[in-house]
Amino acid sequence: MKPKLSIIVPIYKQGKTIEKDLRRIKQVLNKLRYSSELIAVVDGYVDDSFKNASRVPGVKVVGYPTNKGKGHAVRFGMAKSRGNIIAFIDSGMDINPNGLSMILEHFEWYNADIIVGSKRHPVSKVNYPWQRRILSWGYQMGVRTLFGLNVRDTQVGLKCYRREVLEKVMPRLIVKNFAFDIEILAVAYHLGFKRIFEAPVEIELDFGKNSIVTSSKLFIFAYNMAVDTLAIFYRLHILRYYDDDSKRKWRFDPELNFRVNTT
Repeated sequence: MKPKLSIIVPIYKQGKTIEKDLRRIKQVLNKLRYSSELIAVVDGYVDDSFKNASRVPGVKVVGYPTNKGKGHAVRFGMAKSRGNIIAFIDSGMDINPNGLSMILEHFEWYNADIIVGSKRHPVSKVNYPWQRRILSWGYQMGVRTLFGLNVRDTQVGLKCYRREVLEKVMPRLIVKNFAFDIEILAVAYHLGFKRIFEAPVEIELDFGKNSIVTSSKLFIFAYNMAVDTLAIFYRLHILRYYDDDSKRKWRFDPELNFRVNTT
């Protein structure tokens, strides 16, 4: 039977924790009223992530040898999915996977095209440092100005899409790393999928010494995000790359070919 819900989990260098993370997500899915599939995508065979993820029953584990970025991993998993509703959630303990049930409830309530997990939703429970708060706020102001997206937070690693949206959007995408989720949202909105809403999340960020949220790497990440985001704006509004008239220019990648027929 074809699942109604597909959950994509991108994985990179998480050999020590991924088995526990996937079991936790699977427990949440088992309690939902939806039939579902859980697809774990290993973004480069650089440690024991693939082996340890494969120990979890009921998880489809896929991947490829070389690290290509989170965006590529999510899109790779989406290309393997069969559900009518497709979501992705970051692995790790930062995001409480129980938020999946809330995001799906919002999806039905609003008859949404896309639901994004949001740190700024009034009932979200979040704990993250002031550096991240300032950069996040500034970035969201830029996103709203550039693309007209009326959402307060686009960067949480928990989002849910109607399959019909991805069927239209996926063949047009370019970004495979930093701003891939902004590209999906901006292109979807541009194509007329305006029913984009926020749902609450529970996030407890790891503030350890190697954490990107408290290190100089955060500002490098922010710079790369800004460059990718401006490039999306340029392709969207100047080159008109994402329009149907530019179809012959779209970059076809057979590895990321999103299937329309899922029977």
